[in-house]
Amino acid sequence: MSKTIRVLVAKPGLDGHDRGAKMIARSLRDAGMEVIYTGLRQSPEQIVAAAIQEDVDVIGMSILSGAHNHLFPKVIKLLKEQNAEDIMVIGGGVIPEEDIPGLKEMGVKAIFTPGTPTKDTVEFIRNNVNK
Repeated sequence: MSKTIRVLVAKPGLDGHDRGAKMIARSLRDAGMEVIYTGLRQSPEQIVAAAIQEDVDVIGMSILSGAHNHLFPKVIKLLKEQNAEDIMVIGGGVIPEEDIPGLKEMGVKAIFTPGTPTKDTVEFIRNNVNK
């Protein structure tokens, strides 16, 4: 029997709109994953601490504020400092196409922009956790 995938869904920074994050959280839950939702306005430190405490496989961050080039690298840096680099980081939200390659170089495994079918996110997580 395979282990249930655990995903932390987080809204970092000053974003005050979480409809997309809640939608993806429900889709992941409906796909059989355990989902922990941190709520709005989480700091990178809070996100990493929650991810380690909850023993998650994936951190999914939804960012609409434009602070993605600051927040994603901060979370990845903190994971490295905590020896938790095995936690996969993915993201979604309003992220310009030209910023995606740089985020992936920093260690973000995938970015899902508005309009991406939720089944694509589910499949990506299933295919990439612990690989």
